[in-house]
Amino acid sequence: MKNIFSQIVSQILLTCLVVFVSLTVPAFAQVQKSQHSEAELVSEVESIQPGQPFWVALRLKADSEWHTYWQNPGDSGLATSIKWELPTGFSAGAIVWPYPERIDVPPLTSFGYDGEVFLLVQITPPANIPTSSVKLTGNSKWLVCKEVCLPGGAKVELELPVKNETPKSSKWAQTFSDTRTKHPLSRSDWQFSAATNKDQILIKIVPPLNFKGEVNKLAFFPFEDGVIEHGIPQNFQKTPTDYTLEVKRAAAATEAPKELKGVMVSSESWKENSKEKALAISVTIAGDMALLANDNATSTSATKAFPTNPNQLSSLWVAIAFSFIGGLILNLMPCVLPVLSIKVLGFVKQAKEDSSKTWQHGMVFTFGVLISFWVLGGGLMLLRAGGEKLGWGFQLQSPSFLVVLSGLFFLFGLNLFGVFEVGTSLMGVGQESMNKSGLFGSFASGVLATLVATPCTAPFMGSALGFAMTQPLWASMLIFSSVAIGMSLPYILLSFVPALLKFVPRPGAWMETFKQFMGFLLMATVVWLVWVLGLQAGMDVVAKLLISLVVMAVGAWVLGRWGTLVNSDRSRRIAQATMIILVATSLTYAISSARNDAVAPGKVALNNKDGIDWQAFSPKLIQDLRSQGKPIFLDFTAAWCLSCKVNEKVTFSNQEIKDQITKLGIVAVKADWTSRDETITKTLEGFGRSGVPLYVLYIPKDKEPTILPEVITPDIVLNAFKKLEQGMEKTTDSSAKINTTASGQ
Repeated sequence: MKNIFSQIVSQILLTCLVVFVSLTVPAFAQVQKSQHSEAELVSEVESIQPGQPFWVALRLKADSEWHTYWQNPGDSGLATSIKWELPTGFSAGAIVWPYPERIDVPPLTSFGYDGEVFLLVQITPPANIPTSSVKLTGNSKWLVCKEVCLPGGAKVELELPVKNETPKSSKWAQTFSDTRTKHPLSRSDWQFSAATNKDQILIKIVPPLNFKGEVNKLAFFPFEDGVIEHGIPQNFQKTPTDYTLEVKRAAAATEAPKELKGVMVSSESWKENSKEKALAISVTIAGDMALLANDNATSTSATKAFPTNPNQLSSLWVAIAFSFIGGLILNLMPCVLPVLSIKVLGFVKQAKEDSSKTWQHGMVFTFGVLISFWVLGGGLMLLRAGGEKLGWGFQLQSPSFLVVLSGLFFLFGLNLFGVFEVGTSLMGVGQESMNKSGLFGSFASGVLATLVATPCTAPFMGSALGFAMTQPLWASMLIFSSVAIGMSLPYILLSFVPALLKFVPRPGAWMETFKQFMGFLLMATVVWLVWVLGLQAGMDVVAKLLISLVVMAVGAWVLGRWGTLVNSDRSRRIAQATMIILVATSLTYAISSARNDAVAPGKVALNNKDGIDWQAFSPKLIQDLRSQGKPIFLDFTAAWCLSCKVNEKVTFSNQEIKDQITKLGIVAVKADWTSRDETITKTLEGFGRSGVPLYVLYIPKDKEPTILPEVITPDIVLNAFKKLEQGMEKTTDSSAKINTTASGQ
């Protein structure tokens, strides 16, 4: 009897315990697994009170190196969503998003979260809840990405008891608190204003008077797509009184945005004694950047003094140093070889002049290079500010410019052959009596050297010029000036140290032969320019240019035959007028043809004689190949870039290179920038570059691609391939170990 009584008491106690637990502890929220991710619905409280709102969160966790996306996923991705199934009378608010981080997978930039994230949602219950517990159900969908993107989804559920008392905090309460520090503040004492031009949006940030901290970095994340270029670096500047952030406007936008909405993330908290680093902003864009700068309401980067940020200043000085070294090396690049004749003949002339004239020629030549870089660099920056998608070497992407340059070099070649002599002084090899024109010849030599040399990118120049494209105008011009001074330095030294000219042979009859020989180099340059024109505009335009060159040659012959000092003044004037008319008419005819008769731009042959199966570049192709885990070798090139052509001849014709590409399964992709291509320009900007050549190796499993030097050799490329091969071997070994372990089990 006693045993029976004990069993009854035990059963009653056990039943009471079960009821007590069911009324006080929420049901276990099961973790739902998906591909490389898991989801769970968690609550900030252990129970709910009728009529009192409470918070739940979708806990979303991606595997290591995988990520999910923010409300604006950026260039690619999909925002996480929740579709609720709630009891009658319950309502759910919108997801409160923590601020995201940039996820760069060039050429794309996305906004999202690595690892674990908590997406908070406020639930509001009705005043009367007839049941003792409620079940919350959310149908969640997300996208998880690494090299590939996989859709994820789960039906997450959570059962909570209902009590008519203040709820207690759950074990997740601290996590909810920590997550809220990552939510954007809705208001602050900071002041924001914005202005725009065709290319940029400038945001001015003024701190409150009592702010004692120092902001070293800002990043803007727009709520909506199509407002800014996500992958372009944002230019942060600070002055003693405020900060500015310059962001690139979306190229696809048809009209200027009237309002800027998003999250501004700071390196410091927006409030004292708090952890909140994100602030939601909604700023009316007042108008043109220049007008606002004059009104002192905001200022463009071009009107600022040197930045006070030491890291920024250091970066600028590094860019200036790199551009100087690149300009110096530019003298050795194949781009400059066609105008070598101009420089060499100038030194021959200087060797027989006194030292005072020698340094004058050196300084005038330097001034010609400097002015040319200012015009090209400043023009490029102004065109980009006006919305044009251009990069370094943009002038040779214009068929009209190629026509003018071809005609100019053709006439200079005829001059060196002796067809006419008036231009001799222009080339810097005139008579002593024409010394004044000789100085102009040195200036023209500097201009011509720059026009032909600048399309190519020497070592160190690529990153420096890419940096210049993102800087204020004054900083960009400093970098361009540094390239010009570096390119001119050898000639400045030769001009100011006459002793160095003793190695130049004495003037004599050999000069005429040497001058004519150098004319063939200029004619070779003409052939190259005409070939590039053919790729851009078609053979009809080339044929009309050749006709124009014949007419120019007739004008040069007339000038050389009847325009010399032995002829009468009347004959010379008629010859000069004839020359001007024929040259001007033929150039106008050829330029008109280049503008009106050009066919669709051609591309560099992909399956060419180097034996490599090149594929035509597109951002989608790169994205697809990376999602498939394939290694990619990406070559940014142009027909007018002689450095690119030399690199291709030296490196891509190497049999070992071709064998490794086949062995490792590398997909070779070529981005042809011979003609203007905004997609390629934007992609180059994503790599921090503004010109070609650029060589990029995508290695599977690596987040960041490997950037090769501007001048490549077979050894450089093979060493990069070796790194790829080692990574593939490690992956194979890991897979083998896993398979062996699985077999053992």
